[in-house]
Amino acid sequence: MGKIRKLYYFDKKKTQEMISFLNNEHDNYINHIMFNPFLPLHYFLPLNLKFLPESYLLKEDDEYKGLVTIAPTKSKYKRMEIQKLFFEENTLSDAVELIQFVVSKYKAMGALSILVKVDDYLPELVTMLISKCGFTQISYEKFWRINKFLEEPFDKKIFRPFRNSDAKAVTNLYNDSLLPHFRPLLSKELKEFKESMFKGLSYCSEYKYVIEDEKTKAIIAYVNITSSDNENYILDITQSAWVNLDINSIISFATYQIKKRRKKFGLFVRTKRYTDLGEKYEEQFLNNKFECIQNQIVLTNSSARVLKEKQENAKFTVLADIFPTSPVITQ
Repeated sequence: MGKIRKLYYFDKKKTQEMISFLNNEHDNYINHIMFNPFLPLHYFLPLNLKFLPESYLLKEDDEYKGLVTIAPTKSKYKRMEIQKLFFEENTLSDAVELIQFVVSKYKAMGALSILVKVDDYLPELVTMLISKCGFTQISYEKFWRINKFLEEPFDKKIFRPFRNSDAKAVTNLYNDSLLPHFRPLLSKELKEFKESMFKGLSYCSEYKYVIEDEKTKAIIAYVNITSSDNENYILDITQSAWVNLDINSIISFATYQIKKRRKKFGLFVRTKRYTDLGEKYEEQFLNNKFECIQNQIVLTNSSARVLKEKQENAKFTVLADIFPTSPVITQ
């Protein structure tokens, strides 16, 4: 019977061996979960004050059997997200043990829901989460690689950096973009869009912009660019369904902003089936010949009732981030 405990710095060597199949990405992950001066004390914070990911190790004798990382959101509803899950192939029981541990632990601390996204080529893991861990499948997200950067013209005047005073309008824009039956589960609140006082301690780079209507100055779109490694960037676009925007020009604007900071990078756009424009974006990206590199199933164990690369011949199965290939080179 294995024992689950917090991940410590002295676990570094064996943890690196366990996830060595991630190649260059395993160093980023180790730094992400181990090297923060606040982490030792972070485990003792109450749930509403947590702001860093926390990791737990499944160990049997001297053998490392699995690892799970869970992170908080800014939601006052105390929504958590399982970011990574490692376990040996054909040992779903270890995955069940890790998931049940973090669900039980954080629910006891006051978490009302836990979100997880699983690649669709792992149906056994999805079945396990539903049958053994109390999760419900709710929707899909897709990631599209921008194979060649668009040269669409864009009007710089309609874009401006996000300000905290925009949070209310952006919150309303996001919640209105959700299909009605997903709103009880996935809606967000104002503080989730405001800049946090702990932003400087975050592992992610984030650049946020809004698009304003030229006449009314009302916010009609929100553009969010994030990166966990400053090489691969994810673009999220939230827009009003009542206005007609050129998505290609928004992608060109995002590309322009990243190029000001990096010469070598990869750009991916996320589409969400639980939003009213999700399918429309997918159709346009297919027409653009963008490559869909990942299709994730979104699950939750929320009491409201409405977590990542395929590795060939790997010893461990992983629920992890995207970006299995090198970033695109740009000039």
